[in-house]
This record gives sequence, structure tokens and C-alpha cells, in this order.
Amino acid sequence: MREKQRSRLERRRMLQVTVSAAILVIVVVVKLAMPDVLNRCRTQLLALMGDPQKDMKFIHVTGTNGKGSTCAIMASILRAAGYRTGLYTSPFLIRFNERMQVDGRQITDDELCEITAQVRPLADSLDPHPTEFEMVTAIAFAYFARHNCDIVVCEVGMGGEFDATNVIPAPEAAVFCNIGLDHTQYLGDTIEKIAATKAGIIKPGCDAVLYRQSAAVEEIIRQRCERLGVPLHLADFDGIRLESAGLEGQVFDWEELTGLRLPLLGRHQLCNAAVALTAIRVLQARGWAITDSHIRRGLASTDWPGRFQIIGRDPLFIIDGGHNPQCIQALEQNIRDYLPGRPLTVLTGVMQDKDYHCMYRGVAPYANSFITVTPDNPRSLPAGELAAYIRELGCSATACGTIREGVALALEQAGPDGTVLCYGSLYLIGDVELQLRELRK
Repeated sequence: MREKQRSRLERRRMLQVTVSAAILVIVVVVKLAMPDVLNRCRTQLLALMGDPQKDMKFIHVTGTNGKGSTCAIMASILRAAGYRTGLYTSPFLIRFNERMQVDGRQITDDELCEITAQVRPLADSLDPHPTEFEMVTAIAFAYFARHNCDIVVCEVGMGGEFDATNVIPAPEAAVFCNIGLDHTQYLGDTIEKIAATKAGIIKPGCDAVLYRQSAAVEEIIRQRCERLGVPLHLADFDGIRLESAGLEGQVFDWEELTGLRLPLLGRHQLCNAAVALTAIRVLQARGWAITDSHIRRGLASTDWPGRFQIIGRDPLFIIDGGHNPQCIQALEQNIRDYLPGRPLTVLTGVMQDKDYHCMYRGVAPYANSFITVTPDNPRSLPAGELAAYIRELGCSATACGTIREGVALALEQAGPDGTVLCYGSLYLIGDVELQLRELRK
């Protein structure tokens, strides 16, 4: 029982440090304000490994919101087309291994340990030492090369220009999802500064695909494309026509494609799908053998957990990892679209460095009650402080000492016919899902 109730932080240490005895957490932190040092670390480490990334094809994906969903859609379509497809994303919900996948299968513990044991002494030989994310990225590239991936869908860790993933050669497509204000301490305090940093993934020889957004952001991306001679493709949101939507998924048309099924919920996911489909059209034009049938099968089989995802019934139990203003706007829309008139029991926890005030003001009118917990992360806002703030909004809020207690109370308050909505942090929802499984055994 103690092992089952191990905290997320402890599991993270176990998975990142000792999946076997081979994994090491790197203690040196290199900030984006030190691009020369960061570049040296990442390029030197990969050079010692034989530069596995140089012989692979990539789709490189950046943005603030929608990266994971867009990556998942593209990877699913590529798998449906018969290509051996790597997928590199972050963070993870339950297992570290989620971050590296080939053809939808996560890297095994044994293989993760084996590759880490090869990379670690090379990293230890460098001064300054590579960061944790640089190490993980190097392990991922080695893993994809080992499995002879035809193409890798690669999500940046943060930003773009100085991100550890930006050592790859010119990708087949540089894909820009919705850009908003997040990680401002590293990327800049305006949308324009953040966009300029993210534009750094555009390289001569690639195509660029852009989520339709503010004129200022589009202009920054367009200028870089023009400077480097890179074609720019704007996703066609006007071509989206929703046919039906329910808790089991959505059916929509896009341009000449009709009756497309997408299991991911939310209007914003149709925009993410349009970005992914635009990138797929780019690949088709570059000679990749992807048919409309592959597109249909890939969309219908897309799986991306933690985004307005149903993880239980009786009561209906939904988790959502949204944690910034744009995500919360999408969440509010999903509540109106999928849960109209349903009494909501909200289970939540948040990082104290997020704009949590806006995260609750918009959701509060739909909630019967709030239950607050403290996510297993040093940056977490204590449950008691969050509950006190929510009460200031005029809502009932109960602080729980553990996530398990919070899940149990949410089930009790909702009853079999109610609805539990858990949101606030990606660091929370994986633990909530684990505790729900345990409580229902």
C-alpha cells in the first residue's frame, strides 16, 4: 500500500533517477539567458554521441498551447501511413517514459536505462555539465536513431531558438501552435518577444506552418520566413465545419475532407487539427506518401491524455491540464459545450507562479463547490491558500491534506450522477488519475 501511494515527486525521482541505477538528475541549470553556454553543452554532447539527430527527418513543433495535441495528431496520421514515427513531448502525466515513443509505444524501462548509461559518462566529461533537459533530449535522439525512425515529431521544451531540441537539421516542417504569455521569465514579457524566440526553429530548407493568431505574431513569423526563403503556410480555420460534438468525440469537415472524426474534445482541438492537417499537406507536397484514408484513420485513432479527458463514469470524471489564460478560456468553452447545466464538483491545485486568479474567476460561476489540493511540486500553492482565495470569489472551498483525500471527497460530493472536473496543473492530473484507479479497485 505504501508503494502504491508513493508521491508523484518520489515517482519522478524513481523514473528519472533510478528506473534502474542508471538515471541521473542533473543539478546544473543553464538558463536561456546563456545561449552560448547552452549551445555548447548540447552540441558537444550530441557530437560525442555521433550526432544521431543529423540522419533523421523531423517535424519541429513550438507554441504555447496545443503543442501536444497537434503533435499527437500528426504522429497518429504518420503511423497510419506506415511510417515508423518517433514522438518526443513533455512533460509526462504518470510515467517519464511517456515522453519518448515510437509508433505509439513508450520507451521501455530497460531501454531507457541502457541508453542513459551510455549518455551519462559523456555528459559527465563536459564542463559545464549539460542540463537535465539536454540530457533527456540526447537520450531521446539516440532512442529514435536506434529504432530507425522515418520521421520524428519533436516538441520543443520551452521557447525555440535556444531550446535543446533546436540542434536538429532543417525540419520538414516548423510548426507554430497558438502563442501566448507563458514562461515570461525566460522567453520575454510580451507576445512579440516570445514569438521572436519561438521563430528560431525556422531554418533554410524547411516549410513553416502557422496557427492563425494575432497580426503581430504572424508578422514576426512571416518576416523570419521571408529572410530565410522559407514558405509559410497559414492553417485554414475558415475551412473547419463542425458536424457534431459530444463526450465521445467530434465529427467535422476541413476543406475538401468531410466526416473526419477526432476523439479529442473542444473547439480549440479543431484548430489544432487544422494546423496538423496543414503540416500533413506540406509533407505530401514534399513527397511523403500520405493519403486521405491515412488522414482519416490517423485522426480517428489520436490519443492525447490530460486534455479535457474523461477518466471515469458514475460520476463523470474529467481531467484537464490547462494552466494559463488561453487554456482556461478553452476550458470554460468546453464546460458550456459539453457540460451545460451539470452541477460541477471542481478538484484543483495550482502552481503559485501561474496567474491562478484568472484560472478560477471564469470557472467559479459553473462550480457547485471546490476541493483544493497541493500538487507534488515545490512550486505549488498550498491547498489552504488556494481555498482561501476561492472563498473570496464567493464559492465553497475545502482544502484537503493529500490528493487521495481530495479525490475521495470529490467522488463523495459529486455522487454517482454528478460531474467532477479536475484542472489547474499538469503536475496534478496524473496523480489524480492514479488515486482514482486505486480508490475504485
